[in-house]
Amino acid sequence: MIARPDPICHLWWRQLTKSGLIVGLVVGLGACTVLNLDRTSWQEEVLLHDGQKIVAERSVSRGGRHEIGQRPSYSEQTLSFTLPGTRQKITWEDKFSQDIGSANFLPMLLDISNGTAYLVAYPMGCLSYNKWGRPNPPYVIFKSQGKEWQRIPLPEFPTEIKTPNLIFSSPDVEVEKSGERFMSTEMIQRITARYAQPEYKTIVREALANVVGGCGEMVYDGKGGWIGVGWFRRQPTYEVCLKYCENRQIGTQYCPCATLFRGK
Repeated sequence: MIARPDPICHLWWRQLTKSGLIVGLVVGLGACTVLNLDRTSWQEEVLLHDGQKIVAERSVSRGGRHEIGQRPSYSEQTLSFTLPGTRQKITWEDKFSQDIGSANFLPMLLDISNGTAYLVAYPMGCLSYNKWGRPNPPYVIFKSQGKEWQRIPLPEFPTEIKTPNLIFSSPDVEVEKSGERFMSTEMIQRITARYAQPEYKTIVREALANVVGGCGEMVYDGKGGWIGVGWFRRQPTYEVCLKYCENRQIGTQYCPCATLFRGK
């Protein structure tokens, strides 16, 4: 399976805007639509595991290629809050990644333990899930280190923090539907109560049998495309696998042969 970004939409858009024509994008563009930068910001009242509440300021921007009739995916997002008992404002950012063609995550939990902030995010889509190492359970966890965020493994995440407390699925859509820009704890809980998967309702600490179902394992080729890892596994030897990477012009930092043939 190969997924490769297509620059045609962007080129057509540039040509049309230069000529002053913003209509007629249906012909020749297939499923492509124009760039649409759509920013939404709001506040969420976040219930922490110890009963305290903090206010998180969130924003998301949508933009880029998308199917006709659908909204663009998230191109960037931010989450800011003040650490309780201090005046320290902390910001988490998720910027556009060229390798997956969008932002990376859907933040689902923000909490604080012993004066340290933690954020749990879910990889946004199959490409992001592969990019971030196919974690199982499917969480990417960050720990605040001053103004920086460091990714940590699940065993280092405080066990007393258990319950997701942010609007996780299409948060900007939920905010627009509510007609509000301040989402109270009660409003957030009503939204998250609709989430069906158990890993969305609580932080699961055991591997799941069908994590991110249907998301095949893929390798980034370093040039904007993704290739199913089965192509590499089917090579008979490590040397032949390396040759396959060479023929596909996949750099050594992306070629998975050393991992796949380790110990063989």
